[in-house]
Amino acid sequence: MNSKNLILIIVLGVLVLFGFRACSGYNSMVGLDENVKNKWANVQSDYQRRADLIPNLVNTVKGAANFEQETLTQVIEARSKATSVQIDPTNITPEKLAEYQQAQAGVTSALGRLLAVVENYPDLKANQNFRDLQAQLEGTENRIKVSRNDFNAAVQEYNSSVRRFPNNIFAGMFGFSVKEGFKAEAGSEKAPSVNF
Repeated sequence: MNSKNLILIIVLGVLVLFGFRACSGYNSMVGLDENVKNKWANVQSDYQRRADLIPNLVNTVKGAANFEQETLTQVIEARSKATSVQIDPTNITPEKLAEYQQAQAGVTSALGRLLAVVENYPDLKANQNFRDLQAQLEGTENRIKVSRNDFNAAVQEYNSSVRRFPNNIFAGMFGFSVKEGFKAEAGSEKAPSVNF
């Protein structure tokens, strides 16, 4: 065997190894990308569950005599705004994620005000429908937290894969870029003050 054939065999061997590694890296990144999309769908599903519970909660509260209409209106408006903000799971940008988070924070804030005002209505607090809805809402908030944590874990695993060598070379070639996860809301690092 002459040296030309040996060089050709070595070059072909390197190209075949490179091709196998590219296919393996690509398939791995596709799987991780699909996992991120699935986790994002779970986040949206849990937020939708909360949005679906709000009309029932509002209608139950409306039955209470002299309940503050302004508080109910704020909850309804926050829900409407939050459900109008949608993100395509194939294009989760930091800006869109921040917009989505801000809309959902509006719902959280409005619901918090609603539940605080309810304290002034002992008949409403004693209403079994209201207590059931309140328990469902609390459970849904816990589901949202778990879904956001699962989404962030999936994003972290995906980003680690996309940034590792040699996947980072293939990621650039095939259009895989780093994704953004959920971040804490501004001001959440400060503990709320409770005054009795």
